[in-house]
Amino acid sequence: MDTTFSHLFYLRKSKSKTDSGIIYFRITINGKRAVTTTGREIPVSLWNSASGRATGSSMQAKVINRFLSKVENDIYNAHQKLVDKGKVFSSKDVIDTYLGKDKKSVGDTKMVLEIFQEHNERVNRLVGKDFAKGTAERYKTAKKHVEDYIKKEYKASDIPVKNVNHKFITGFEYYLKTERNCGHNSAIKYITNFKKIIRIAFTNEWINRDPFQNWKAKLKVVDREFLTEEELRTLISRDIKNDRLNLVKDIFTFSCFTGLSYAEVKKLSEKEVVIGFDGKRWIKTKRTKTKSKCSIPILPVAEAILEKYSSHPEVNSKRLLPILSNQKMNAYIKEIADICGIDKNLTFHLARHTFATTVTLSNGVPIESVSKMLGHKNLQTTQHYAKILDRKVGSDMDILKERLGSKNFFGKA
Repeated sequence: MDTTFSHLFYLRKSKSKTDSGIIYFRITINGKRAVTTTGREIPVSLWNSASGRATGSSMQAKVINRFLSKVENDIYNAHQKLVDKGKVFSSKDVIDTYLGKDKKSVGDTKMVLEIFQEHNERVNRLVGKDFAKGTAERYKTAKKHVEDYIKKEYKASDIPVKNVNHKFITGFEYYLKTERNCGHNSAIKYITNFKKIIRIAFTNEWINRDPFQNWKAKLKVVDREFLTEEELRTLISRDIKNDRLNLVKDIFTFSCFTGLSYAEVKKLSEKEVVIGFDGKRWIKTKRTKTKSKCSIPILPVAEAILEKYSSHPEVNSKRLLPILSNQKMNAYIKEIADICGIDKNLTFHLARHTFATTVTLSNGVPIESVSKMLGHKNLQTTQHYAKILDRKVGSDMDILKERLGSKNFFGKA
């Protein structure tokens, strides 16, 4: 079968630096295109779009042009290799052959950010099925951090995955903590995101060793803030005239008495409120983050809030509360904290911590029940909140001392 084959080198300008771009090459077979990067960066002023080459006689231009000539030759060889097989092939097949994807030694040409992008695109397609939107955003941010680190440390737009070693990993951690000003836990989480990409390369035999084998890091235990009982009472009883802030206060309070995250409150629908075995109303839903089931009896405070907004114009069977965007909620919650005189960095997620500690654990609800209501997959996650029990143990022992004293245990016989 007759086929048409052509290729083109072109420049794609960098988003972060307007004066430079990355050279890509495009292959077209019978009108179908496939594109990949050469991994080479060049100043925009040196690029000639008409010739698909660098202009001038500088050493940088000569090096780039020699490289592009080699790429061009390799592309023709890859195309001829597929022609010789006598089978139908596509423009993508030519690129795959050029990159060596038809060999086990793909690691020689597989690039770090290329693998990362392919992974992120798969995650994006599975948002709402296997992944939450927030997970996709974190991988996107992690890739951007890796990209910026490679540009700063290696002066390149990408590097072969086989070049990732222990030095790269520790250097990336240092970069995150210094250049990006990430806290320890944030840095470790980004590196863990990157670790998945390297594991993909290792599993696919694109590299023959795992550079993370000797890298060990632990998250630091963070004391999570929550509202005390006194602060929670102050919040609930405070009369706020502003309708917008009053709405935010009510929905924040609803989360304090249900333990639902922002995403779970936002998607809370009529079908997730059911009559339980006890004849009372329960919230039965799935955590957005882990997809684990939550079963939460609706406490009177939460029930009153649902009733209050049942006739709101934005409320329907698919949305039981008129919640604002997460960004606006967090901004207004901070205003409410100032109005109530609460000297804490209030965020919507702090309501979930308040439910776990002040509302449940400190009032004697067993940790196993709290874990189930929070939708935790293991009890260890919930035990982080149990430190509040130390305070309860102290108050309980004071009551015990009074009772024992009244029975004359410590008096004279």
